[in-house]
Amino acid sequence: MEFWIELVVSAFLILGSIFVFVGSLGLAKLPDFYTRLHGPTKATTLGMGCLLIASMIFVTYQQGYLSVHELLITLFLLITAPVTAHMLAKTAMHHELEILDKTSNKALSQRARERMSP
Repeated sequence: MEFWIELVVSAFLILGSIFVFVGSLGLAKLPDFYTRLHGPTKATTLGMGCLLIASMIFVTYQQGYLSVHELLITLFLLITAPVTAHMLAKTAMHHELEILDKTSNKALSQRARERMSP
């Protein structure tokens, strides 16, 4: 394998693993549900995208033709993660999960909860 292919694949693998680690750490360490939601939806999605792009580059180089499977998985992940996060946040707001005291714009969340209640 050529050096520059190895370098690009390695860079994507390292960058992806750093993002996945930071996202997982955020999921484990952040204090409440709303802040914990950012870990898997932001950093981990980007990290998985980097890992899948590295896999796509490697498989494309090895097989000699474009590997579309990894690209489709990445696009599906980038489309579904924000939708899932929105649905989880809306459900948490509907069930009135507590928000940290130091959270800014609490009035905004209170107005949203009032609109949701019948």
